[in-house]
Amino acid sequence: MTADSLVGIPAVSIIIKGQNRGTLSNNQGVFSIVVLKGDEVEFSHVSYQSKKVVIPRELVGNQYGIVQLMVADTIYLPATILKPRPTPEQFARDFATVSVPDDAYEIARKNTSATTRRLLLQSTPGDGSEATRMQMNNIANRAVYQGQAPPMNIFNPVAWAAFIQSWKRGDFKRKK
Repeated sequence: MTADSLVGIPAVSIIIKGQNRGTLSNNQGVFSIVVLKGDEVEFSHVSYQSKKVVIPRELVGNQYGIVQLMVADTIYLPATILKPRPTPEQFARDFATVSVPDDAYEIARKNTSATTRRLLLQSTPGDGSEATRMQMNNIANRAVYQGQAPPMNIFNPVAWAAFIQSWKRGDFKRKK
């Protein structure tokens, strides 16, 4: 409750010190929380000074009612400067004139080169989903030819045409 007008304060944080639990007060400032004798309870709200209460150890019974009075407090927040968004012309100008350091650009170019990616692809093991996908594809391919022999490229005219073209180019000659 407010100390000056005795009005319930909504959304007061009630935290048990040393434990990761607490609650909030409702719109009338009422709350309920389970605590042990000797626990320290902290009441805090943005607009009020925080208060700490220790539950008495010599408490008789298993319930304890408390009316915590809180004094209003002024909170000063750091200044926030609002600026308008740039116009499309300003954005295009700033975007075009931004300078990227050569070393960062060079690092990015090296990391995205085809040879680097190929080496990474060869040296990086596949993860579980990749291995599962390959296995499922192999099973599906075998299921297509279930009960028969898979086709052989010896009867494939396109493969024969490619073989003849490479023979004419001299791909099979011994290199000296």
